[in-house]
Amino acid sequence: MDFAYDARTEELRARLLAFMDEYVHPAERTAHEQRARLASPWDTPQVVEDLKAEARRQGLWNLFLPDAEYGAGLTNLQYAPLAEITGRSPQLAPTATNCAAPDTGNMEVLAQFADEAQRKQWLEPLLAGEIRSAFAMTEPEVASSDATNITTRIEREGDEYVVTGRKWYISGAMNPDCRIFVVMGKTDPDGADIRRQQSMVLVPRDTPGVTVHRAMQVFGYEDHYHGGHAEVVFDRARVPVSNLIGEEGGGFAIAQARLGPGRIHHCMRLIGMAERAIELMCRRAVSREAFGKALAQQGVVHNWIADARVTVEQLRLLVLKTAWLMDTVGNRGAHTEIQAIKIATPRAVVDIIDRAIQLHGAGGVSQDFPLAELYAGARTLMIADGPDEVHQRSLARREIKKYR
Repeated sequence: MDFAYDARTEELRARLLAFMDEYVHPAERTAHEQRARLASPWDTPQVVEDLKAEARRQGLWNLFLPDAEYGAGLTNLQYAPLAEITGRSPQLAPTATNCAAPDTGNMEVLAQFADEAQRKQWLEPLLAGEIRSAFAMTEPEVASSDATNITTRIEREGDEYVVTGRKWYISGAMNPDCRIFVVMGKTDPDGADIRRQQSMVLVPRDTPGVTVHRAMQVFGYEDHYHGGHAEVVFDRARVPVSNLIGEEGGGFAIAQARLGPGRIHHCMRLIGMAERAIELMCRRAVSREAFGKALAQQGVVHNWIADARVTVEQLRLLVLKTAWLMDTVGNRGAHTEIQAIKIATPRAVVDIIDRAIQLHGAGGVSQDFPLAELYAGARTLMIADGPDEVHQRSLARREIKKYR
């Protein structure tokens, strides 16, 4: 594995860093101010649309898609350092470059599994950044860490599927530009193979029977920039049979294919969040005094900053190794490493951000710094895309199997 970035990656890194410094970071305060004046907090501030237009003009668009027909045609290894850069401003940069979850995962699903008509109707406007989407799998009534538990029904009646169920923490669903739900439910709830009971269908937001019931908070945040996290009710919502993605019984496999890249993308951005926290920690340390000397002269602060730097360098190498394996041996071949980064990265980044909050005192938990919101996002990723304990269980089983 070559640890030097190739020429294309270096060129894109330079352009993206310049875009962040010139446009994204200065827009963070503007976006907050504009949002406060909007009729609805879920509407998109104009500055975000301006950032999207500029990113597209500069060719910093759809960088996550390895298929050159739809995206930039980058490998996972090439995309990793770019996603890290956008992670420094997770509220703005991923959306500005059309690389924000859950749209990224949904676009990958449509690119890989949708038919031509579905791609035309939904993938093309998503690629253009004209609409947003949501992925509806998690449910409030069951332990959704085990995807075979889901209870939503997708029942065929003639030429239609009837969708009935309740989902929650459906990211992006509060955004008025969210026009389509990728819904996972059971078409064969009594099937012998529990991993062939599920299917995925496309359900337009305006389908009768679809109700976006309420916004779910995350540590008190409504996460407006992400499009919120909604509880959504499907009450016998009818869609054409042609809205099925792939085949009946293929939903579990599609979900697994979707989650692999999603997990590594989150970990890439988490490293950027950690870098932002370290920068804020250092700036605070050299600008504040306590008990007669600068915080930068306090031994415990030295320890926090040194430990954070060592941790980030370790995590980055593990994420890059995982990206390289995904490119060379596929997601299945990189299974252990994908689980390892999912376990290690959020946990470590939460600790780094927590130390940065501590160094900022009351300011660290305030709206004047991004640290509290970064903490909420990082801590949530210890649950999202499969709780850490599920990945630990699976990874340990694979390790133990070697000795049986």
